[in-house]
Amino acid sequence: MKAPLILTKSLTPITPQEISTQLVALDYERTDIVIERGQFTIRGSIIDIFPVNHSHPIRVEIDYNQIERITSFDPHTQRSISKIIRTEISTNTKEEITSFPEIQPTEIPLILTEFKENDYVVHETYGIGQFKGLIRLIQNGYEGEYVFIQYKGKDKVYVPITQLQLLHHYSKEEGHPKLNSLNDGVWKRTKERAQRAVILMVEEIYQLSKERLNKIGFKYKEDSIHQLEFESQFHHQLTEDQIKAIHEIKQDMESPYPMDRLLCGEVGFGKTEVLLRAAFKAVENEKQVAILVPTTILADQHFKTFKARFKNFPYRIELLSRFVDEDTEKKVIQDIPKHRVDILIGTHRIIQDDIKFADLGLLVIDEEHRFGVAHKERLKQLTPNVDMITVSATPIPRTLYTALTGGRHISSIQTPPFKRKAIITYVSEYSEDIVKDAISLEINRNGKIFYLYNSVQHIYKKYHALQALFPSLTITIVHGQMSKIQLKKAMESFLGSDGQLLLCTTIIENGLDIPEANTIIIENAHELGLSQIHQLRGRVGRTDIQGFAHMLTPTNRSISEDAVKRVQAIKEYSALGAGYKLAMKDLEIRGAGTLLGNAQSGHMTAVGFEMYCQLLEDALQLARE
Repeated sequence: MKAPLILTKSLTPITPQEISTQLVALDYERTDIVIERGQFTIRGSIIDIFPVNHSHPIRVEIDYNQIERITSFDPHTQRSISKIIRTEISTNTKEEITSFPEIQPTEIPLILTEFKENDYVVHETYGIGQFKGLIRLIQNGYEGEYVFIQYKGKDKVYVPITQLQLLHHYSKEEGHPKLNSLNDGVWKRTKERAQRAVILMVEEIYQLSKERLNKIGFKYKEDSIHQLEFESQFHHQLTEDQIKAIHEIKQDMESPYPMDRLLCGEVGFGKTEVLLRAAFKAVENEKQVAILVPTTILADQHFKTFKARFKNFPYRIELLSRFVDEDTEKKVIQDIPKHRVDILIGTHRIIQDDIKFADLGLLVIDEEHRFGVAHKERLKQLTPNVDMITVSATPIPRTLYTALTGGRHISSIQTPPFKRKAIITYVSEYSEDIVKDAISLEINRNGKIFYLYNSVQHIYKKYHALQALFPSLTITIVHGQMSKIQLKKAMESFLGSDGQLLLCTTIIENGLDIPEANTIIIENAHELGLSQIHQLRGRVGRTDIQGFAHMLTPTNRSISEDAVKRVQAIKEYSALGAGYKLAMKDLEIRGAGTLLGNAQSGHMTAVGFEMYCQLLEDALQLARE
């Protein structure tokens, strides 16, 4: 057998050509892109290699004829997974490939991409240590990949990739935790104290659940023939997550207790279809439905979607927003308490004091975090015994935290629709060249562009700057201070065949679905919240066409540490179904707060948020049993 190629960061000179020669000698094939084991490619000073004895390809970066960095990466997304300290590349033989134990492509990226070098991690048995990267070791005659974790002093742990479920990211709002020792028993005592604390918390949670179960709600009948007919008109295949969410919501509705469920679904992953079916079940049982949304544009889009799906059924759907004229609004308000309106869709207007429902059965809140304290107090008055669904792609920390701890039920849609592609996301300082390239690329493929500039005061100045760059480009302006007539006219113009670029504020944030729009440019992205950025990015790439998102930050201007974290998180979590992980990242950046007082915060800090949630889930499971 030929001697393996050993790669490690060192001062020993080596060139890409020399590595190429050795790989060819080991029977590796040079290709344009690395996809399968036994392949390699060279792009300047970067060499991608898929060793036959590795679960993932590696990227070798050479600087001044020295190996500067070695990382493993995902061949599908090209994203780095983890630093590699030292590796051996074996001969490309059939025996090597056959004997290598296969690792599922998603297993490592889902876990290890969350860890960066020197990040704090929590091992369930050994406690808090620092992640140092991947390393290949020979244990019991088998060479495999291990996660290297540094503990206090010289203590080290090598975790096989088959035991990654024992590792958790340590999320802490600020400061650095103390590393545990493997021999002093401190971690064992810390974990036991946290376990006792979460058991007490579980008792409080179940007390809240008991109080909710004491409320009397409406028990819906099982699905009717009309329900099945309505659902059969959906011309796409449901994902498994959609099916599960629909089943869970219907079960809640058919129980005698008021529903309080969080529907956490990725942008464009089919939350609306779930809501349509719940709404139909409500009206079939002679109940009214209210759907509360944060923006006029989203309200209008929901209204059109519901009208289209319900067109063959005798239910009246109405809209209350700035797009509705005064005479129509007055008539709708008069008809709601007479039960002449079955489904009411609108902005905060639908929860004002003059709106009286005859028999409200289901309240849907789209993006709860967009509504203020006064609105939520009004909702509490409306919904003491009403079934409620809160919908979000990146639920706010407190909402997600409540769901995770069992205070609310949660349905999660993380499966992408068929052929959906992850949005390619770029984060960079503002540059006219970047803007010109991004716009030109989209125009050349006959697409539309969102250009987000969140300043009404200066948006017209930006309009003239863009028009100077592209004199023949059709640019439409949209912002929240426009009149309803101006707003409606502008959107119709952009949606028309001549519409090319929509220069807008965050008014487009929620729910807007324009299949032709597949590039979004966000200027001053650092000023927006994590949920906002994620929602805005979700406005593109909603079909099988590749979507692009450009997050631009100011040139030569410092921004806050939290702002840097938010924008960087968007880049890191660009895969399909990343909304849930972004919400978890938001918890890390903003802090989880406490659900039932401050007593739990010390235990959360001691073991890390993810580990704390794991202990809580274990305690909840024991309580359920």
